[in-house]
Amino acid sequence: MTDILGDGAMRRQGLYGSNIENTYAGVLSFMRRNYTRDLSGVDVAVSGVPLDLATTFRPGARLGPAAVRAASVQLAELKPFPWGFDPFDDLAVIDYGDCWFDAHNPLTIKKSIVDHARTIIDSGAKMLTFGGDHYITYPLLTAHAEKYGKPLSLIHFDAHCDTWPDDEPDSLNHGTMFYKAIREGLIDPARSVQIGIRTWNDDFMGMQMLDAPTVHEIGCAEVLRRIKAIVGDNPTYLTFDIDCLDPAFAPGTGTPVPGGLSSAQALQIIRGMEDVNLVGMDVVEVSPPFDQSEITAISAAHIAVDLLCVLRNRKLAGKL
Repeated sequence: MTDILGDGAMRRQGLYGSNIENTYAGVLSFMRRNYTRDLSGVDVAVSGVPLDLATTFRPGARLGPAAVRAASVQLAELKPFPWGFDPFDDLAVIDYGDCWFDAHNPLTIKKSIVDHARTIIDSGAKMLTFGGDHYITYPLLTAHAEKYGKPLSLIHFDAHCDTWPDDEPDSLNHGTMFYKAIREGLIDPARSVQIGIRTWNDDFMGMQMLDAPTVHEIGCAEVLRRIKAIVGDNPTYLTFDIDCLDPAFAPGTGTPVPGGLSSAQALQIIRGMEDVNLVGMDVVEVSPPFDQSEITAISAAHIAVDLLCVLRNRKLAGKL
């Protein structure tokens, strides 16, 4: 559809294909996809949840969805590497915009995110969500477990296990979501895996773990083999906290921890996910005020594009 030049997010007719765009200009939807709330025929709806009220250290992740969208423009110019195809020739992807919630009424936020997710996944579309802090994964898991059945498997890339105890039902905390998710039966810790962890918790609640030193020691191919052995064909939600990456590769995040994965390691692992039954995905904790030369947002955008390429191949294989 190269007859339309520029602003494909508004001017593209139909859901498929890519337009010619100037990388430095135009409407900043993710990968220049159509900005629309029409979910008819959509395979994947990209949306943002610009929340950072649950952070325990540095805020700023509310600006993450906009930063990831802006970083994606350079990727929309060429076929993604190393895939060599335009995923949007075969995968119908839209930018649904951001979840609206009342930031001044915190007790309503969880329901707002759950309702946002229900609207999308009840249409049959998959979700690719940008945070926002990592708390957003908890209400997203609530909606996905309703849709796909409890308990889900979780593939969790992070520096932090996020299973610290929290028995307050209405608390907003980006370090306790998976404690709650396990307690509520949303995820099965025995069929879930955490990758890149490098902080301590006295109780990891039975979560299977490939911590950062293990990833460095065994290599990405073995990491992938173990991930697939753990989750099997169970419906799986994938969440990628950008602080899984070492601060050298992702300084723009709320709680950076040295010793993490490189962007090359993370991308290699993500690119091997075609055999995983992915039902939902998010990339969270990009905090632009602490970024340098946008490298954190760029890494997040690359991770998101690779996830879309994985889903494109799953669709062509009849597994979406």
